[in-house]
Amino acid sequence: MTSSPTRPGVSRWWRALSITLMLVLAIGLAASMSLYMQLQAHIGHLQHKLAQLPQIRQLSVLMDQDQKPAMLVTFDPAARKLQLERLNNVKEGREDSMQLWAVRPGQAPQSLGVIESKFKAIDLPATAEQLQGAASLAISVENKGGVPNEQGPRLPWLFQGYLVNKAL
Repeated sequence: MTSSPTRPGVSRWWRALSITLMLVLAIGLAASMSLYMQLQAHIGHLQHKLAQLPQIRQLSVLMDQDQKPAMLVTFDPAARKLQLERLNNVKEGREDSMQLWAVRPGQAPQSLGVIESKFKAIDLPATAEQLQGAASLAISVENKGGVPNEQGPRLPWLFQGYLVNKAL
């Protein structure tokens, strides 16, 4: 009589433990992939929000004759706009307009636009080239609608302030 080789049997406990560990490993892998996808979506959302924030590169606080802040001017090159925020209650008259100028040393002032709104904050379209080399910004009071660059501003300035390049 020949005896057949017997295979050692695997305990039911070991089999149950290995199946349980495989399930835990599969659930852990699925959870980590889900968290990774959520993290990627959150990063994308934050990047989109960051892109929507103004990227202020230059600013100026325009002062009145008493050296009190009258207007805050910020430049966002990505949006290609100057934002002007009134810091006092000075408003132009019915027949007047306030006009913003870029002032460069040794050159005639260049008009950046006419402030046509009486709102607290307004935007004027602008490019980085228009501000390049400007040492300060100033506001003059002109006839309704402003004046062309060739004519130049009426002096003295109503408000004036240095243009500051913000650190990146």
